[in-house]
Amino acid sequence: MECKIRNEIGTISITEDVLLKVAGYAALECYGIVAMSSKRAKDGFVEWLGREALTKGVQLRMSEDMIDVDLFIIVEYGISIATVCNSITETVRYKMESMTGVRVRHVNITVEGIRI
Repeated sequence: MECKIRNEIGTISITEDVLLKVAGYAALECYGIVAMSSKRAKDGFVEWLGREALTKGVQLRMSEDMIDVDLFIIVEYGISIATVCNSITETVRYKMESMTGVRVRHVNITVEGIRI
């Protein structure tokens, strides 16, 4: 999936990999998130991802002229999951829209685990 933004001067193309990295790094900036995770479809095994593979914990879907962002995360034990998720939603939406110009319709978060 490639995102194209047209303006009066020409067209800007942003690859899916760039969009995935912007969303992943924005999420990891938030307090309370320990790591991104990747769920293997076969056995449901949750895999913790480091920064080099964080894009596996992010999925994007185009919806008309907007993007839906799905994040799969692991949070720190003892903090409010709702507060962390609200912070992630606001940060990811802001970073995606300000850095790429792409409008974000939804940020969906799945908490895959808690680190004790």
